[in-house]
Amino acid sequence: MGKSTSPLSLFLLLILCLFTFFRTSEGTSLTYNVAAHERACFYSWADKPGEKVAFYFAVQSGGSFDIDYVVTDPRNKVILNGERERQGDFIFTANYVGEYSFCFANDMSTFAEKLVDFEISVENEPRAELPPSKGIQPEHTSSMEESCLRLGSSLSTISRTQKYFRTRENRNFSTVKSTENRIFWFALIESMLIVGMAAVQVFVVKTFFNTTKKGHV
Repeated sequence: MGKSTSPLSLFLLLILCLFTFFRTSEGTSLTYNVAAHERACFYSWADKPGEKVAFYFAVQSGGSFDIDYVVTDPRNKVILNGERERQGDFIFTANYVGEYSFCFANDMSTFAEKLVDFEISVENEPRAELPPSKGIQPEHTSSMEESCLRLGSSLSTISRTQKYFRTRENRNFSTVKSTENRIFWFALIESMLIVGMAAVQVFVVKTFFNTTKKGHV
């Protein structure tokens, strides 16, 4: 009959999961309003080569929900770039120590502002190691590591899905609001035209009868 797992072993496994879920990272999550013809740049520092850099952005409102972007390394070499993109989700390796720039350009718009939601994170993933314990077997540790990694992957997928639906919701809301404003102004102009046409008709009829009366006199 196998030995039962001690509370200390369960506590160590919990610590392992926490290390797996909450990796060491430095991130920036912002929402910025890019004006027409504006170029806005943001920067993140990589302390050592080989760090993973995650870059996510989505245009929440404005124009056709598109924007130009470019990512450059400390040597001013372009890593990522795109034109008229609505959103993007990228992960790349920082090969050099230094400052990486993430720029958005709204050059295609004449007057429309673009509200951009973006996130930049530099991640370092040290492997968590458990101290030796009598109450835990190596195969149990390996199995728990795999389970924690699968859970971490699932949480990452859920987080990206939430960001996607949030972006869709904001875009749909912006579209509905724009359509509502168009309907309002269309109805207002239509009403003004009807009133104007009625006034012109009354004026024409009144002028016609006044001219007829003068002719009979």
